[in-house]
Amino acid sequence: MKSLFKYSAVALGAAFLTLLGYHITHEQTVVYKPLQPNTINTNFTPNTTTKAISTDFTTAAEKTIDAVVHIINTSIETEQRSRNFMEYFYGRSSPEYPRVGMGSGVIVSSDGYIITNNHVVEGATTLEITTNNNKKYEVEVIGKDKNADIAVLKIKGDYNFPYVRFANSDNTRIGEWVLAVGNPYNLNSTVTAGIISAKSRDFSDYDNKNQSFIQTDAAVNSGNSGGALVNLNGDLIGINTAITTNGMGTFIGYSFAVPSNIARKIFEDIVEYGNVQKALLGVNGNGLNASFAEELGIQETEGFYVAGLEIGMGAQEAGIKKGDVIIRIDDALIRKFSDLTGYLGSKRPEDIVDVTVFREGEKLLIPVKLKRTPFINYYGMRLRDMSNKELENYKIKSGVYISGVQNRRLSIRGIKKGHLLISVNGESISSKDDVLALNEESINELEFMNTNGEKMRFIFE
Repeated sequence: MKSLFKYSAVALGAAFLTLLGYHITHEQTVVYKPLQPNTINTNFTPNTTTKAISTDFTTAAEKTIDAVVHIINTSIETEQRSRNFMEYFYGRSSPEYPRVGMGSGVIVSSDGYIITNNHVVEGATTLEITTNNNKKYEVEVIGKDKNADIAVLKIKGDYNFPYVRFANSDNTRIGEWVLAVGNPYNLNSTVTAGIISAKSRDFSDYDNKNQSFIQTDAAVNSGNSGGALVNLNGDLIGINTAITTNGMGTFIGYSFAVPSNIARKIFEDIVEYGNVQKALLGVNGNGLNASFAEELGIQETEGFYVAGLEIGMGAQEAGIKKGDVIIRIDDALIRKFSDLTGYLGSKRPEDIVDVTVFREGEKLLIPVKLKRTPFINYYGMRLRDMSNKELENYKIKSGVYISGVQNRRLSIRGIKKGHLLISVNGESISSKDDVLALNEESINELEFMNTNGEKMRFIFE
């Protein structure tokens, strides 16, 4: 398991932000199957704000621990070593060994759908889960969203599992009591308590994901990744994902969870559509603060300043203008960019949102229809659908347009902007949705077409 990703190498003051993985050496089993969309049996609690004055956590803990599972990820790795002289004549033999990572997951439906972090299951050769009553089950990966670090699993077979209900994470409040439930350091069903320390926390200074986290001081450690963050009703408000550390991988006071509204939307998209339906407003800019507002010569010091608009997207078509300051979307206050991305992360294309803006001292409410992102990132390529006119110009029936290449493996082989991706593993590609339905980790063959109409096929071992 890849227990650390981009955050792990980033200094955060005197601390580090790390994902919550834990490695041992051990072997387990699992079966992967292709996506099979299914009906979801799940419940939703519309209001998560807990009104109870008591700080008795027993009810919430009892409602949660049986629905949080221990995930064991076994991957096969090849030992890297230098060649000896005879291997140049007789070939190289690289010993393989199992590497095991552990994390947590949350059962969110009675028929065994599980939400966890993508980094908990990434690179798995086999996956297995253990429930709180020490029963083991095989699982299949249904889908993933790497940017949000969310993965959806399904327990194989027909069972009736206890599960955690979703709460509305937008209704959580700073200072509210929460419980973190997971399996740190291989200790099953561990419950810790804390409060919500901040909302819409992002690390855009350190990566380009523009994520929006719930920050808490509930103690979580390696192995808690993918576990539940619940309110005092025992309802799910987040998926524990990362912590600040002193560089040793242990908790030093702050943990971060993907809000349940975002996790729930990704889960439902993957099960219903097979991929995540990302919705865009179509604006770019920056969150405001006092110095930025002074530089712009405006009075507002909170909100999202619109520095530009994407042509053909909802904001531009609805009449939002450059220089507007977005202060609210529906009932959600927008103070910074992560407020904006966090709220839109729970929406789908074609949803209509009410955007409140300040324009030259006047407050305006503008309904905007959200649109689908025109680009996807896949295997280090930025891809978009092609128009019929473009297909005609390329003299091809199907394919997707490559608007950028960051994968060095492909770029050194001459793949660049303007080329087309026309098949993956021998399957023809007609749209970016076709691409999203294919697992990046199982790629063994890619076929391209260049601007001269020449086809290129690459086979990877």
